[in-house]
Amino acid sequence: MDEVRESTRTSTARQGNWIATWGTAQQLAQPAEPGGGPQMPDDAPPPGDASAQGSTPQPAEPPAAPTEVSAQTVRMVARATVGGTAVRVALSNSFGYAPVRIDAAQIARHDSGSAIRAGSARNLTFGGRDAVVLPTGAQIYSDPIEYDVPAQTDLVVSLYIPDEKVTPTTHEVGLRTAWLAPGNQAATRNLRNATGFQSYLWLAGIDVLARPTAATIVAFGDSITDGAGTTPDADTPWPSLLARRLAARQDLPPRAVINMGIAGNRVLRETDGLGAGALARFDRDVLARPGVRWVVLSEGGNDICFGFMPGMPESERATAEDIIAGYRMLIGRAHLHDLRIIGCTITQFGGTFVFTAESERMRQDVNRWIRGSGEFDAVVDLDAATRDLAAPTKLRTEFDSGDNIHPNDAGNQAIAEAFDLELFRG
Repeated sequence: MDEVRESTRTSTARQGNWIATWGTAQQLAQPAEPGGGPQMPDDAPPPGDASAQGSTPQPAEPPAAPTEVSAQTVRMVARATVGGTAVRVALSNSFGYAPVRIDAAQIARHDSGSAIRAGSARNLTFGGRDAVVLPTGAQIYSDPIEYDVPAQTDLVVSLYIPDEKVTPTTHEVGLRTAWLAPGNQAATRNLRNATGFQSYLWLAGIDVLARPTAATIVAFGDSITDGAGTTPDADTPWPSLLARRLAARQDLPPRAVINMGIAGNRVLRETDGLGAGALARFDRDVLARPGVRWVVLSEGGNDICFGFMPGMPESERATAEDIIAGYRMLIGRAHLHDLRIIGCTITQFGGTFVFTAESERMRQDVNRWIRGSGEFDAVVDLDAATRDLAAPTKLRTEFDSGDNIHPNDAGNQAIAEAFDLELFRG
């Protein structure tokens, strides 16, 4: 058996090009007990991107991410944006409290609900072993296995966590239904007594062995990139829609798009309880991903908006110059590693409780710099793609998810359509 595993690892390592076909940015799941994590000011609105409170209908809240896993199987669905002939899975405990033991891990094709397609499941191993301990702060990869992955295929990763009260590293806004089920059901086709939620636990990425010309685009952003405001289980955040546009272009080499958005994310600072800022997470979420050639940066709106939240200390307020300095550092980091970086203008937040003449002036100042500085390798004008022509400080009504800031499915389609796909040819 060891000889077979070694032969598989050797043969897959010699062929093609390993690239990230799917990924998600990791955060700490806040413990349920008091005092377990940083908190927003008492008089501030709920955390996340700034939105109007009570002025328009708000999207329904998805089921919260589990804050503990106890002798349970977690099963998650992820869509491969580019296909390949072999696969490996990245698991992260970047923000966990203690090492996490995983006693069983499987990958399969999705069928429906929590079910996997019959005959499609394969065991995942780690250094040749079925079980692995995921150390605090670490990201590890499963051994590569030969596995046919067509582009735009829904894959299922199942993990069995045998210990009690394990705090997961998570991605809160998963927008794909996942399940927790009692006991070791990693190999079970239809989960028994499963409970659904919409987040990712420990699952940081899926890589495929793709064609030599394949490459990955990282969409690096905040909740608009993450897909807040889109329809759950429809896979309509703009990075997913951009990936489908690219997949339809037979004249282009394969181009994966991985979504590294985090709701509430800022360029300069950590957002309490929501994740590290862009400068802090760039190495983990961009540079560490295999096959990356482009970064699409869509950040900065929260750096403006959070400074105008009630009760926010003065130290949390950023200026336009601060945000631009942050962009320059990210541009420098990308170019240092021979990546091309595409800047996106900041979209509208008129009608939200943080909109003022000053916050709008900051947005316009930053957008002028993005458009005119020449420091990005290219610019995509999301502001122009989504604004109401009659009221340019606001999102177009037909693109509004209901909170005056997050685009709906149609708005995300407009964002995806704003990209010139020729940017990703070479």
